[in-house]
Amino acid sequence: MPSSETPLQPSEPVAPAIPVVETPPDEADALAQTQQAIATAALSFSIKVLTVNIHKGFTFFNRKFILHELREAVRTVGADVVFLQEVTGTHARHESRVANYPATPHYEFLADTIWPQFAYGRNAVYTNGHHGNAVLSKFPIVHFENRDVSISGPERRGLLHCVLEVPGRDTHVHAICVHLGLAESHRLKQLHMLCDLVRKDIPASAPVIAAGDFNDWRRRAHAVLEKGAAMHEVFVNANGKAARTFPARFPVLPLDRIYVRNAIGHSPVVLPLKPWSHLSDHAPLAAEIEF
Repeated sequence: MPSSETPLQPSEPVAPAIPVVETPPDEADALAQTQQAIATAALSFSIKVLTVNIHKGFTFFNRKFILHELREAVRTVGADVVFLQEVTGTHARHESRVANYPATPHYEFLADTIWPQFAYGRNAVYTNGHHGNAVLSKFPIVHFENRDVSISGPERRGLLHCVLEVPGRDTHVHAICVHLGLAESHRLKQLHMLCDLVRKDIPASAPVIAAGDFNDWRRRAHAVLEKGAAMHEVFVNANGKAARTFPARFPVLPLDRIYVRNAIGHSPVVLPLKPWSHLSDHAPLAAEIEF
């Protein structure tokens, strides 16, 4: 996990701002407790997060390699922490056959000089290389662990858990990059594994952000994560429903999410079709997270 002397550029501290939202009773209790904790703090702190499935740097159906364009688009968002899924670590065949294919792993190429800290969790391994999840951060990553949550068969999935040291904060912020399975039975088991991670391995008072591709088109994750880990989804709290993100050109399914605990999401947004609809098969999500 490299570092550099590039100065950190987190979002500025903000005064407490408590949004008025309509939430289910159980979820409202957890949210109210978080709001109260933030309201009684001298200063809250806000960071901008982005999550996107980058499809290994290729367009839909792998017709064109667009990692260079993707890097520029990710930079324009100005996120402090980026959650990436389907990130290539290495691919020997593409390195020899694809024009402008970077010599470095894709997460390093994307981080460049903007995010001095990054972590990678290898999930799928094959003859030519491997891919997985990655987190890019403007804050120091003091520890990370990639947890294998694969259930059975060839589909490999993981939870990349990073512990971030945010300047001026007494507690670490926990960022979990998520990519769950295609089968619902697998996803439910993986959601319970995520709950176990949050409940058992993270201090109860610590802020948690779990973002990524949940493949949860049937919307089962909300109840599981609220009950099992006291987490709430930022788009659900703001708009009453999860954001539609797939396919990116005409989003119908709400596959991607940003869940938080001991934090509040502000200004959640699905990033616009241009340029994103030709850079990934998933529409990216961004939000300000206050804790």
